[in-house]
Amino acid sequence: MTKLAHKRHSTRLRGYDYSQPGAYFITICTHSRELLFGEIIDGEMLLNAAGQIVMEEWMRTPSVRSEMGIDEFVVMPNHVHGIVVIAENNDFPAVGAHGRAPLHQPTHRKPRSLGSFVAGFKSIVTRRINAQSGTLGKPVWQRNYYEHIIRNENEHNRIRGYILDNPRRWAEDRENPHVETKH
Repeated sequence: MTKLAHKRHSTRLRGYDYSQPGAYFITICTHSRELLFGEIIDGEMLLNAAGQIVMEEWMRTPSVRSEMGIDEFVVMPNHVHGIVVIAENNDFPAVGAHGRAPLHQPTHRKPRSLGSFVAGFKSIVTRRINAQSGTLGKPVWQRNYYEHIIRNENEHNRIRGYILDNPRRWAEDRENPHVETKH
């Protein structure tokens, strides 16, 4: 029997430059959809220590990555939703590092891009959570992330509402492992 190679397909828009200025809606899920960041009680997200690390690193984004701005954001038990804004003035000198990514690691991501932001964010959160819990090398995030280019103000406002309302809708959320999926 011939073994077929698993081919991952990109969810990115082919040919789109994810370093250009604009707003992007992202969702990043935990490894194996593990409930790592806290729990939702009565429609409110209660962060545990790992969830607090995620929140702190998100809020630190503009000071660490000067080309990035942040908008609405929510930490859920096994994923995060947020809006990242790449600044109009994106003419910073390229230095080979991506926010918090070390200089010595080769990367295939364009500097100051959405991919660089996500990689740096996931990296520092993983390091901090593993240091805090004593689980060196344990994966925190799934390999990829979901993104959506926000094209206009109406869409931006709709996505903001979705993010803010997410904890209240956890009982129906497809990311909630306790929800039965209907085919």
